[in-house]
Amino acid sequence: MRRRNKLLAKYPKVCYTNRMEARVTARVLFTLVLILFAGEARADTRSAPIEVNVIIDGSAALSGKRDDIAAWISGNLVDSRLREGDRITIWNAGGKAGIVYSDTLKNDADKENVKKTLKSLSAGGDAADFAGALREAASRNAGKGITYTLLVSASQAALSSALQGPSADLIRFSRLEESSRGWQALLIALNIDSRIRQAAAAYFAGT
Repeated sequence: MRRRNKLLAKYPKVCYTNRMEARVTARVLFTLVLILFAGEARADTRSAPIEVNVIIDGSAALSGKRDDIAAWISGNLVDSRLREGDRITIWNAGGKAGIVYSDTLKNDADKENVKKTLKSLSAGGDAADFAGALREAASRNAGKGITYTLLVSASQAALSSALQGPSADLIRFSRLEESSRGWQALLIALNIDSRIRQAAAAYFAGT
């Protein structure tokens, strides 16, 4: 995977009500988000379970890339990061997004069930309902702090639609990883605004 550690769209500077926070641009805030996000998601150092959202493009574009995407998620998320007590919810974002798996992991058998779900995702239609899945994920995780949210797009067209559509505000704090096989993954910080304000205050208090 190739990584782009930058914002995916040309967002304006982020403006808050007090003078200190008005100095913070989206780029600075995004860097702070990644520090918080990576620290809570790192399996070898965290002390508490995490909640994970995986939203996968269910359009026809997934057909030729499903196995590669499933293998990448299995290796880089399921095997490498998830452990007993973590909760994972998977959306198949086809014409209308729907949850295909949601459970708290209790043992290795549960991890295998997650992998089987990834390998059996259906694909069809011209569009991916990322907006619907993101809205539901944000609603389900409201008030729970930072969650590990991964959106996987099987085509550039579907990703562009998500960036420019009604879900754009939900993915304003995100990092892009690109596969050489033509699909993309977004690591997203949902419901992060309050943490951003706290991190920004701490950051500038130390300058």
